[in-house]
Amino acid sequence: METATIHTHPDVIRYRENGAKTKAAFLKGMTNPFLYRFFLLQALPMGLFAGLRVKVLTEERSEITVPYKWLNKNPFQSTYFAVLAMAAEMSSGIISMLHAYKSNPSVAVLVTGIEADFVKKATGLTTFTCEEGLKLKTAIETAIATGEGQTCTTESIGRSKDGTVEARFRVTWSFKRRK
Repeated sequence: METATIHTHPDVIRYRENGAKTKAAFLKGMTNPFLYRFFLLQALPMGLFAGLRVKVLTEERSEITVPYKWLNKNPFQSTYFAVLAMAAEMSSGIISMLHAYKSNPSVAVLVTGIEADFVKKATGLTTFTCEEGLKLKTAIETAIATGEGQTCTTESIGRSKDGTVEARFRVTWSFKRRK
């Protein structure tokens, strides 16, 4: 389906009209410390224990931080790879959730793949940045307009406080319009 047709599809128009209200509610919940902790407790309890924090969240970009601490460490005195993967996934996943939250029509969101490159030991606060929110939104809108499942691979880069790249993750998301 052509891009122009997708943008004028009645279900995509309805999705966009409904989206402004739902995105504002989602952003409010993710930026309120109490509501965010409650969300983690319900949806991602290990994220709460690992200390994941939302530093930035917009429709286009997110930054998720994860500290190096006793609970997150491995025997090699660095942050355990699974904790880094959780933060990396959340950096693109939270944008996906923002675009799909209470959408009308409803969209199913699922991780279908993950790849990683570990560049340097993570021994302090690591910040994962994903800047592919518009790419995720386009995949969701295409799934809504066509009724066919769509995949979207995003990149999340983990950096130390001084900006040194520690890890790069590629997370593949699947979006499908629910019946």
